[in-house]
Formats: sequence, C-alpha cells, structure tokens
Amino acid sequence: MSGHSKWAQIKRKKAVNDSKRGQAFTKLIREITVAARSGGGDVGFNPRLRLAVDTAKAANMPAENIERAIKKGTGELEGVSYEEITYEGYGPGGVALYIETLTDNPVRTVADVRHVLTKHGGSLGTSGSVAWQFERLGQIYVDAGRYDEDSTMEAAVNAGADDLKREGGEFVVTTAPAGFHEVQSRLRSGGIEFREAELAMVAKNTVDVSGDEARKLVRLLEALDDLDDVQKVYSNADVDEAAFAESGA
Repeated sequence: MSGHSKWAQIKRKKAVNDSKRGQAFTKLIREITVAARSGGGDVGFNPRLRLAVDTAKAANMPAENIERAIKKGTGELEGVSYEEITYEGYGPGGVALYIETLTDNPVRTVADVRHVLTKHGGSLGTSGSVAWQFERLGQIYVDAGRYDEDSTMEAAVNAGADDLKREGGEFVVTTAPAGFHEVQSRLRSGGIEFREAELAMVAKNTVDVSGDEARKLVRLLEALDDLDDVQKVYSNADVDEAAFAESGA
C-alpha cells in the first residue's frame, strides 16, 4: 500500500472531526481562490477549479463559502494573493517527501516546513532532489463496501482508466492527467459514485518503513499537514499499517 494513498485515507478520516474540518476548509478555500485566479471563475472552462469545487462540496463546504472564494480569485472581492511553492525533502528512513504549499509569505512557509522536518527527523532537500521519484496521476477513490471489485473494474476500464487497485476499504482508480475529468464523468454515468478525486504526485516505487521509523514518519506527515500553508504532502513510503494506529493519527 503506497504511503501516499494510505495517508490520503487517514486525512479523510481526520477531516470528519470538527477540529480538523475548519483547517481542511481553509486549505480548500485557498485552492479554489488560486484556481479561479489562474484559470477564471467558470468551472466549465477551468478543470482545476472544477476539481477544487467538487472536493469542497464533497467536504460539505457551504455554497456561499465556495462562491466567495471564487470571487476572491477572480478579483470580484478583495483577497490575499497566494503563491504556489513546492518543497522536497526526506523523512525518517530516508523516504522522499514532496510538499505542495500555497502561501502569502514564502519566508514564513519555508521556515515552518524546515522546522517540522528537523523536529521529526527529516531534512529539507534541494529542488529536484526527490521530484523524479514521483509522477503526476489522477486518482479516484471508490468505496469498496458499496461496490464489488468486478463491476468497479469494468466501469473503470470502460471509462478509460489506466488501473484499479484495492487499498484497504476503497478502490483507487488511476488515470493519466489528461483523462482525469473524463474518467470521473464516465464513472458517474456508469453508476459509480466516488468519495474523492485528486491529481496527485504518486511514487514510482515505494520503500518499506516499519517500527519506530514508521511511527516517526507518520508523526512527521501529520505535523506537515497541520501547517496552514501546506496543501498536500506525498511520500514514497510503504508504511506498516500498525504505525498509523500507534501514532494516534
């Protein structure tokens, strides 16, 4: 099970409790604002914005919050200007970390990221030091308790997906970025609803991490995710599942 996909599952469970919901909304609002700023406020002509809005709706964000974030992005309302910055680094066990941020203060953000990495046994790398270990792919998460594997696989193949794997209690449908939105649309028309979809940085190969290093890594991932400026964190770790429970994540 890839560290990235497992962490995505954990984050969805965390977002259920109210203490994490507000933080999740803040990150979603930033993404909607930046997407609208870069590609316009019409979801029909802005795939990035459509994905951000769909994700916000799936998280039960109020419609007025979504609309306000779009207007801030298009300039109809005054808002903060965010910059997209990616950081690369290493965690316990030498695992690769790819960290995506949206920030209005890059000096603060890099200091915060470096502090968390150092505190939890990691280190900040140079640009390009780990990015080559990942590739951008569309990933669509389907509830395995709601659909059987054969029907989901058939729907995914018919939709043009590249792969489907079961990871825990869900199926992960993988697509090329170019076909990401089309596959989602075809899955829906084929009767398959999904929990979440994202354009993710997926590790080309994973490394096994277990025991104390796994627990340290999970604490590091959680600490990075708790930073307001951090949007997404990806790793190439195949983490011992027990580490998530033992870490309290």
